[in-house]
Amino acid sequence: MTKKAIQFGAGNIGRGFIGALLVEAGYELVFADVNEAMINELNEKHGYTIQILDLDKREIPVTGVSGCLSNSPDMSKHIAEAEIITTAVGPNVLKFIAVNIAAGLEERSKSGSGFLNIIACENMVGASSHLKEQVYTHLSDEAKAYADEHVGFPNCSVDRIVPPFKGDNLLDVGVESFFEWIVEEPAFKGGVPTIEGMKLTDTLVAYVQRKLYTLNTGHAITAYLGYLKGLPTVDKAIEDESVRTVVRGAMEESGAALVKEHGFDAGEHAKYIDKIEKRFRNPYLNDDVSRVGREPLRKLGPNDRLSGPARMALSLDLPIDNLLTGIAAALHYNNPEDKQSVELQASIEENGLEGAIAEATGFTEDSGENAKIADAYESLKK
Repeated sequence: MTKKAIQFGAGNIGRGFIGALLVEAGYELVFADVNEAMINELNEKHGYTIQILDLDKREIPVTGVSGCLSNSPDMSKHIAEAEIITTAVGPNVLKFIAVNIAAGLEERSKSGSGFLNIIACENMVGASSHLKEQVYTHLSDEAKAYADEHVGFPNCSVDRIVPPFKGDNLLDVGVESFFEWIVEEPAFKGGVPTIEGMKLTDTLVAYVQRKLYTLNTGHAITAYLGYLKGLPTVDKAIEDESVRTVVRGAMEESGAALVKEHGFDAGEHAKYIDKIEKRFRNPYLNDDVSRVGREPLRKLGPNDRLSGPARMALSLDLPIDNLLTGIAAALHYNNPEDKQSVELQASIEENGLEGAIAEATGFTEDSGENAKIADAYESLKK
């Protein structure tokens, strides 16, 4: 009998990363999305090509896939038959797909279906746990009892740069060659599926924070400083010495905190930073700084990639000057096409700089960190 998997989110990450691994593992894969054009294309072509954007350029064909509108009545049937569900929709969309997943779990509870594991592959600490909370708000008591017994929500850490890409058809996608998918082994229900490329751990929080506070921290700061200097792409920005100095310094500050907090080997973490900087320099990705910098309010949040590592380092009495400069650069992100950027600039206008810093980052107006961010903001303005 064919194994079925569902990938919520048929965007570039869904198609170019997680979905491809599920197909390679032998699953019959259904993409769920609200983009009708994308779903129609999936059901017409049943496949697409992944382009590896690196020195070792190559193509990977993905075949035998289909699509379903995530708000379609057919979605519950697919969920009732699935063994694994993954997501790549963005943290803010999880609450919306939770309704569809809950409907499918209601159907599973009535039919007595077997085990199911749901993995939210988002740039968010504890994304699967957050999705579980959202799903449970829509479940009956009977379905909750079924889910407690049969449905796992393993958290994970995902790492692959997937920039916008225009191929020969709508479905083609371009990705970097590097990827990492680390999943919380103890949270699986009914055994762990065999998926090539999925690494298992019982200490996931450390790896989630390692990725979020290193790759995502450096990526965001590169983008914000590059945007300020009028540099169009990440590779162009990181080649600028003044940008690279701050980005490297910020990753080393967060790295010192991660090593102290989680016991990572300092030498190995230094190599990890070197590898990330090399990835930023990849010219084949042509990754636009405005894409990487989008949604600055989310990225400035107290536990996200900018303020989060600064808080961790601060709690360990470690330096954070470059991290605070990165926060200041994000406050300068003024992109009229980005809703959160517009909201951020309005907050600075209405609340004053210090008030906006406090609102976005949680560093209160009377704190030394708030003052240092404000000073760095003024320095960058010059």
